[in-house]
Amino acid sequence: MVDSDIHLGIISMMKIYFYETGAGNSPLKKFIDKLTEKDQARFNEVFNEIETHGLNASRLIFKPIEGKLWEIKFKSESKGYRILYVLVEQDMMIWLYAFVKKTQKTPINELKVARQRLKEVLK
Repeated sequence: MVDSDIHLGIISMMKIYFYETGAGNSPLKKFIDKLTEKDQARFNEVFNEIETHGLNASRLIFKPIEGKLWEIKFKSESKGYRILYVLVEQDMMIWLYAFVKKTQKTPINELKVARQRLKEVLK
């Protein structure tokens, strides 16, 4: 099975982990914790939907960014969000970075952080 097969919806159950720094901190969790309760609930729905249905999750868009770096696109009531992630195994996803989508293209700073975290995860 090649990486592209994985993103065609062949997998259903998925384990999701948040990127952690060497000190054990999760910048992504901190980002989510600062959101409104409704947006936190939406992130929780996304998490549960992917864990249950994998890449067949409804109301989400999975899109390649570059190489092993992919994004999940979804909306809350008031904003659009993106989660940059990597599949390290067929059934294991690591969320590297999340942000509010404000422009058509993924901002360079967000990509830079995600690329650095991707390198750390794939070591």
